[in-house]
Amino acid sequence: MKKFIDALKNYAEGDLLPLEAERIIAEESDLTIAEMEDAALCIGILPARYARNRNTISIAEQRILFQSSVAVVGCGGLGGYIIEELARIGVGHITVIDPDSFEEHNLNRQINSDMDTLGRIKVTVVSERVLKINPAVTILPLAEPFTIKNGARQFADIQVVADALDSIPRRLELAEVCEKCGIPMVHGSVGGWYGQVATQFPGENTLQKIYSRYSGERGIEKDLGNLSFVVPLIASIEVSEIVKILLGVGSTLRGKMLSLNLLDMEFTEISF
Repeated sequence: MKKFIDALKNYAEGDLLPLEAERIIAEESDLTIAEMEDAALCIGILPARYARNRNTISIAEQRILFQSSVAVVGCGGLGGYIIEELARIGVGHITVIDPDSFEEHNLNRQINSDMDTLGRIKVTVVSERVLKINPAVTILPLAEPFTIKNGARQFADIQVVADALDSIPRRLELAEVCEKCGIPMVHGSVGGWYGQVATQFPGENTLQKIYSRYSGERGIEKDLGNLSFVVPLIASIEVSEIVKILLGVGSTLRGKMLSLNLLDMEFTEISF
């Protein structure tokens, strides 16, 4: 182990460890990139991929993110961007859940949909992309639906769940399972020029309050569709909530909902 630690220090440029050095050390030490990055963070060396995080996220906080586990339910519009941003910020364990394959109507907004991925299983495509972005991430693809019966199994060892579903009944079931498992959940939805984000902690029933007057399968997105520029904005706010929860910093939308109207550029915060 001392030889390995010495190698990390020798290859580091200041307190940054370049990607090429990571690959060399991993090969020489017979360790995975994930094991090596965790060891580097433990001794205060920052993988260079996170260099632009460093003035906002400390090395100690970067290691917290690296040791964290998040589940993303839905790998389409919102889910694709959420997964992408979690991988880039350095969340080390990501479970992705979606039974679907990419279809032509996904091309207007889903970051992982293109001419080559049409017809392919979403979680497979997403996993391949994550490993190209950040090979230190451990990603678990589950090509199966989330249901109220299998949710507890899917969320084993998960710290935060991201809602990227497009069904109100499924969202309410997701909130119920997170409640039973004692896991905070970050909700997001998009319809046309509009979107919303809320964070629910166990015991708060925020989603039930948001959708208490709704009936049917889908909200306004059924009529308005989903615009390409609204989806990544809502996803990014969801990721910011997840990161704050994992690090225990800042103020979250706990017990609140942020409603966005990009057509009139109005942002409204509603408390429950």
